Amino acid sequence: MSTVTPSNKLSGLARTLIQEKLLSEDEANAIQSQANTVKSPFITQLIQSKKLTAQVIAEISAKAFGFPYFNLDAFNADYLPAKKIGAKLMQSNRVMALQVRNNLLFVAISDPTNLHALDSVQFQMGMALSPVVVEDDKLGRWIDKIIESSDTSMKSLDVDDDFDLGGDVGDQVEEEAQTLEVDDAPVVRFLNKMLLDAINMGASDLHFEPYEKFYRVRYRVDGILREITRPPLAIKEKLASRIKVISSMDISEKRIPQDGRMKLVLSKTRTIDFRVSTLPLINGEKIVMRILDPSSATLGIEALGYEVAQKEALLNAVSRPYGLVLVTGPTGSGKTVSLYTCLNILNNPDVNIATAEDPCEIPLAGINQVNVNDKQGLTFAAALKSFLRQDPDIIMIGEIRDLETADMAIKAASTGHMVLSTLHTNDAPSTLTRLLNMGVAPFNIASAVSLITAQRLARRLCKSCKVPLDVPKEALLGVGFTEEDLDGTWQLYGPKEDGCELCNNGYKGRVGIYQVMPITDAISRIIMKSGTAHDIADQAKLEGVKDLRQSGLLKVKQGLTSIEEVEACTNE
Repeated sequence: MSTVTPSNKLSGLARTLIQEKLLSEDEANAIQSQANTVKSPFITQLIQSKKLTAQVIAEISAKAFGFPYFNLDAFNADYLPAKKIGAKLMQSNRVMALQVRNNLLFVAISDPTNLHALDSVQFQMGMALSPVVVEDDKLGRWIDKIIESSDTSMKSLDVDDDFDLGGDVGDQVEEEAQTLEVDDAPVVRFLNKMLLDAINMGASDLHFEPYEKFYRVRYRVDGILREITRPPLAIKEKLASRIKVISSMDISEKRIPQDGRMKLVLSKTRTIDFRVSTLPLINGEKIVMRILDPSSATLGIEALGYEVAQKEALLNAVSRPYGLVLVTGPTGSGKTVSLYTCLNILNNPDVNIATAEDPCEIPLAGINQVNVNDKQGLTFAAALKSFLRQDPDIIMIGEIRDLETADMAIKAASTGHMVLSTLHTNDAPSTLTRLLNMGVAPFNIASAVSLITAQRLARRLCKSCKVPLDVPKEALLGVGFTEEDLDGTWQLYGPKEDGCELCNNGYKGRVGIYQVMPITDAISRIIMKSGTAHDIADQAKLEGVKDLRQSGLLKVKQGLTSIEEVEACTNE
């Protein structure tokens, strides 16, 4: 009794030919059964059966699936990027590279329904594919010719890293990393490419996200998440294991969140650190990698976007021998970079600087940095107590989260230490009321706090393609401009639709928007009377302190950002 392959096991090409009435279902089942027996592709067995010619199959496939048809006999071998796809990858997927344009790879394939082959090539190459349908017999001859003229058939999976991935890992973890690197080289190469591309694009975070039916990689560029690629869902476990190994995590633990760090050495002079976090989801582990570039701390205060008066007020405050300087804003508003910039300015051989962070994001030589570990009892407050016994001059606390830490920070600032820290508040005036609500005594706040700076990050308009706009005067007044602002001496700009090749939808980079509020005697008296945030804001306005909206509109006048960006990141 003959074995017949059920029709639901037929390849996509077989079903297409049946629909086109070029094969009967019985013929297709018989050819599919023969192909399964000899372990060859359906299309190869079909051509050998002489039911249809390779040319007819190619022309029908191209027409049915909307792909271009190409005759390989007309192709000039001199222009073939033969080594773009490794020989083993070509053999296993029967796909050949034809041409490369930017990040688009044109590939020759005889069976356009073989989505597994296309997904595999796209994943391992890290490029978008544009399939071109060719005749199967000619494709086979070309692939054989390429393999015969090359000795790379066994090297197509070699890893050619021009940088090192590492960190503070032990011998056992290093051994596991080497094993993974050998066994899963495509995953290693894919991860390396994602990391390099993220750095080159100026991304701040990478998100690896598993879902039920797909896997997604996104970058956060200029504060906006962008989907970059959707690799095969099957790689999620191997990719998670690879990231865990090089981040010094437990690869066997998949039920609880984990945190780790890794280091990417680009050259002898440049190293990028990554803060890695895993989170168990219902479909696997989501991994977020925060890029920590130490060079951001050495940009200088001029590069951050402070106005002249704001910069002078901040530098005056941090240059004092004692006092508390607070940087406030939501997550992702650049508080860490501002603090490290100040620390870098203060980092001299004649001062003792200590920081407590969760975790330490940017290593700075000459500064004593401590990683907070709540599970082990090393809290911000505990670290601060230890600092005070270490003869410090300057102390940086990553975040004031509770009354104990706030009291310790104010005590240190009142006893001859310069203290810098952060809070999550909307603006500078509300920071003072937040401390009051925590339970800090008004007298302590008024005597210890020197300056508060609130900040946001707005996307910067691309210098190459920003376009002048003509907006009605009423609309400009509505967003916060005054009659004096609209004096006709400046031009309003906006982003070019779809941007240019140098930017992302008309924006490239970000610029800081700041509210820098020194604590004057008048503001101190309001604090002593337990005044509200509105009372403090009104007094600050009388003293010439620009709020976030006014500072943002000043950036609009300077042509640095758009009205839409300022409205999105500031409150009226």
